[in-house]
Amino acid sequence: MNLSKLFGNRQDTPAGEQGAAGADRLPPGQYLTKKWPVLSYESTPKFDPEKYRFKVWGEVENPFELTWTELLALPRVQLTSDIHCVTTWSRYDNAWEGVSLREILQRARPTANAHFVMEHSWTGYTTNVPLAAIEDDDVIIALKWDGKDLETEHGGPVRLVLPKLYFYKSAKWLNGLEFLPKDRPGFWEVRGYSNSADPWQEERYW
Repeated sequence: MNLSKLFGNRQDTPAGEQGAAGADRLPPGQYLTKKWPVLSYESTPKFDPEKYRFKVWGEVENPFELTWTELLALPRVQLTSDIHCVTTWSRYDNAWEGVSLREILQRARPTANAHFVMEHSWTGYTTNVPLAAIEDDDVIIALKWDGKDLETEHGGPVRLVLPKLYFYKSAKWLNGLEFLPKDRPGFWEVRGYSNSADPWQEERYW
C-alpha cells in the first residue's frame, strides 16, 4: 500500500527528529503528516445525546454513570500532544479540550485489585490498557480538537486520548471504562495487534 497516496501531505521526516524543545518526538518507523487520516474498522456511528451514558464500573469503590449533560458539566482541561498511529503516521501538536482522566479516577476510586482498564465504545469496540497507562496527566476524554467540537469521524463527540501509545489504544466514541483485576484483550488485540503498543519500541503487532 502506498501510504503517501492514501494519506497525502507526507513529510519525509526521519525518526528521531529534534522537536522545538530539543527532545526526540518522532518514534521509529513513523512519518509526519499535517493531515489527520481517518482510519476506522467500523462505520462512523450516529450519536444520540439523549440516550448516551458514560459508565464506569468494575474494580472501583464508586461505580457511576453520567448522562451526556453531566459529562459535559465536568471540569475541563486543555493540553497539547502528538498522535502516533500504528499505520506509521504521526501528527504533532494536537490541541485537546476535555475531561482529564484523573477527574474520573478521583470519582471512581479504583480498588487495590484494579490493574487494567477496558475502554468501551458504543459501537462495541474495546481496547485494553494497564491502569498505570491512564493515570498520567496527559490522558484526556477529548471533546474538542484545535478549538472545535471533535468530529464524529475522528471519534467525536467523545473519545479517549492516550498519547504515549499507538492511537488504537485511544478508543473512539467512548462510553465506558471497565476496571479489571486481570488483563483482557480488546478488539484489535485479539486480531494480532500489540497488547502494549509502545511507539518507541515499535510494538505494532504480535
